[in-house]
Amino acid sequence: MGHGGDVINELVTDHREVEELFKRIERLPSGAAERKELADQVTIELVRHAVAEEEYLYPAVREHVPGGDAIADRELADHASAERTMKELEACDAGDVRFDALVTQLMAEIRGHVDDEEANLFPRLRAACPPEALEELGDKVRRAKQVAPTRPHPAAPDKPPANKLLDPGAGIVDRLRDAVTGRGKQG
Repeated sequence: MGHGGDVINELVTDHREVEELFKRIERLPSGAAERKELADQVTIELVRHAVAEEEYLYPAVREHVPGGDAIADRELADHASAERTMKELEACDAGDVRFDALVTQLMAEIRGHVDDEEANLFPRLRAACPPEALEELGDKVRRAKQVAPTRPHPAAPDKPPANKLLDPGAGIVDRLRDAVTGRGKQG
């Protein structure tokens, strides 16, 4: 992840990449080890994406979009739910009886969230925010994803300034754990 363009184009591209990973999971038989590898990759991408949205997108929505506080709060609630699902999924192997149900639940949560963002939030933000501000947000989101955590941390703060202070540290720890275990190197 890290594609260029304004914040909306950046995030939509992320959405497409995650959807492609979902489709790869759906094509594999239940219990296949590769499903776990792909689920780990989905989690890495989603956590990085969510952290960047929480640090920069939702504060911009609160600032620029009429009714933005309610929109951002709803999006944060979606993130919290998906993060809890990812945390449960992280503890499962592909052969675990809960794995398929959790993957299906995560896909439904994320697909609904993406549909809402793309149909409602993004058009409203594009209408309310100057193009140069959207470009600057795109740069900030890309930088945030580079240092963001790669594992779900459901108890971590999701609003500035606390998240901006804690996320880079969690990101370092997560990346070290990933390097030691090889997590996210497959797929």
